[in-house]
Amino acid sequence: MEQPWTHTTVLLKEAVDALFPETSEGAGTYVDATFGRGGHARAILARLGPSGRLIAFDKDAEAVAEAARIEDARFSIRHQGFRDLGELPRASVAGLLMDLGVSSPQIDNPARGFSFRFDGPLDMRMDTTRGESVSEWLATAEQQQIAEVIRDYGEERFAVQIAKAIVARRQERGPVSTTAELAELVAGAVKTREPGQNPATRTFQALRIFINAELEELQQALEASLAVLQPGGRLAVISFHSLEDRIVKQFIAQHSKEVYDRRAPFAAPKAMKLKALARVKPSKAEVEGNPRSRSAILRIAQRTSEGL
Repeated sequence: MEQPWTHTTVLLKEAVDALFPETSEGAGTYVDATFGRGGHARAILARLGPSGRLIAFDKDAEAVAEAARIEDARFSIRHQGFRDLGELPRASVAGLLMDLGVSSPQIDNPARGFSFRFDGPLDMRMDTTRGESVSEWLATAEQQQIAEVIRDYGEERFAVQIAKAIVARRQERGPVSTTAELAELVAGAVKTREPGQNPATRTFQALRIFINAELEELQQALEASLAVLQPGGRLAVISFHSLEDRIVKQFIAQHSKEVYDRRAPFAAPKAMKLKALARVKPSKAEVEGNPRSRSAILRIAQRTSEGL
């Protein structure tokens, strides 16, 4: 039986176009580092030539199962997070796409526990075959640690109050185990909120990012991209919130300029490894058709021949 949850791929044409310069013949190896439900992957395959190859990564077993439906000898999927990009051969990749965040089927499936809009187990793991769920972590974490996670990863100014409420509930009635319970606790602790935003939005984001080590994995994947991209290879990254985009922006900026060693002022500078190409946001039409795309930002860079 088909799952009722669908996914609309964000910045589909813009991201795939970014990987293929006008002179590209679709040869070489391309990587979809976050397969999701395969929207970008299928579009990349449509652009590949006969000798091209697409390697996809995803931690989610449901995404891997979806990838198995693609019958194309040029395609392969790895049940791994994109922190493992560095396992690919050095300078072997012509184009690398990272579409960060959570897919709509993950959000809309109550069993995954990503959303406060549906009651379900408080899980939030991208890979449900390993690791600790959010409910398991909240059952033992110290109040200060919970507050730090919600503050640092959710930019939530009521983080201390939320953490106190979670620990008090744990002591009185046992740990929080469902999304509805957590959303109710947060709503009681958050006194004010931006118009149109659910009080639990920032807390759910923070716990998801933390339990999946998303920002650390992004840093590792970006560093690995410098090794696996070939000269002229394209890097395209779609982010959906400020913490992710800040990391991507700073990474591209850091490697898009010559670096001088102040201790050796007459030495030649370290050449830049990337060339920043573009920053793209969804069109008005795309946002109207898919409101979840409104915060998306696509950043595009190209690998130079330096430092390989």
